[in-house]
Amino acid sequence: MDKISLANYPALTYKDQQVSIEINCPGARDYTKMSYPVKYGLFSRIETPELIFEFNLNHEIRHARSKEDGWSHPSEWLKRTMGDDWVYYSTGGYAGVVESIGEYYLPNLMYQTNSLLGGKPFETPEVAKILGDWHTLLSKIEVNTPSLPAKAAQWLGSIKQVLPEDLARKAKKLFAISGDRATVLPPDARHSDYDIIPITIQDGCLYKCRFCKVKNKKVFQERTRQDIRNQIIALKALYGKDLINYNAIFLGEHDALNAPMDLILYAARTAHEELGFSDSYMREPMLYFFGSVDALLNADDRLFDRLNRLPFHTCINIGLESADDDTLSLIGKPISARKVRRAFEKMQAINQKFARVEMTGNFVMDRGLSEAHTLAMLDLVRGSINHTRPKGSVYLSPLKFGSPSREVLFDFYHLKTQSRLPMFLYIIQRL
Repeated sequence: MDKISLANYPALTYKDQQVSIEINCPGARDYTKMSYPVKYGLFSRIETPELIFEFNLNHEIRHARSKEDGWSHPSEWLKRTMGDDWVYYSTGGYAGVVESIGEYYLPNLMYQTNSLLGGKPFETPEVAKILGDWHTLLSKIEVNTPSLPAKAAQWLGSIKQVLPEDLARKAKKLFAISGDRATVLPPDARHSDYDIIPITIQDGCLYKCRFCKVKNKKVFQERTRQDIRNQIIALKALYGKDLINYNAIFLGEHDALNAPMDLILYAARTAHEELGFSDSYMREPMLYFFGSVDALLNADDRLFDRLNRLPFHTCINIGLESADDDTLSLIGKPISARKVRRAFEKMQAINQKFARVEMTGNFVMDRGLSEAHTLAMLDLVRGSINHTRPKGSVYLSPLKFGSPSREVLFDFYHLKTQSRLPMFLYIIQRL
């Protein structure tokens, strides 16, 4: 976005002893890894002695923080997603968090997940107050002074008109457009702070693995081009004025790589064009999707070359889970260890060949799994690679949900020191 375009979003600041209003704050344009809070895109902010609320270009609340003494840390904040979830971003001690998940801030989620880290911020009175009463708190903010600019007064009225019920309805409409809620996002979506636009190009998955707690039971079926275009047009209208703050899409559901090559490319190109990513405030468009082992092994080699030529950086996450046959049988994944090893080899070749395509993989981890599982995984992430590589992250996904464990976390760190690929914990996060 150039300076002429930014002129369409003129900044305005008003401040008195009780309230501060900043309209059209220019946040960061690139998603970065920083040890201090980074806010992205164009947004507006209101601050009082008690709280800070931030809003997107549709006047919908986006971030919130209490300034009361009970708030854990001034660098921690709440973020509301398009799915109408609240995520509490905690520092977690910084160093331990970035080593574990690749980010400086730990997302604490309202729903049960497989995270080994984090506390219980949603149980604190300060967080609970904002979650339950943010609109009441907002509605009580009054600025009755002749010095308040008319534009600021209009903006204040507009943000008060967006009710919690409106946000819940909008989330349901988002899910209806694609057919369902995205119950799990690729771990690579952390590179876009999970600010993605979901487009379903296929339903269901191939395997229906017994261990999986987040995928549905739908039969694998691809969508039509017309259905995909209809989704994109509807999403464009739903995101409205705030669309300019997005530059990433997620092709769902659970195995988009198994869809025909032409359908994948059609969805990506159409989304980029119709959603106006060339004019986005955010730079470096991102494309995310999942793939299965069989989908990767059967994929036309031309697909990765063509993805590499798209105006996206593409991350494809493959569910490997284990390179040990007994473990695969135990978790109910109907593939062989031989296939997993072949898929891993193909992933490394793709990562070496294409600069704008990155293949990442998932393995399960649990203290109840055999040593053979661990050794087979290490043979891939260390034994088959002769030097460390910065590309092609490996994510370890704890099998248990809602069971933080220092012992399993210790196991993770031990494995991480041995891997020649970047290795992180996979925290299951939904849209």
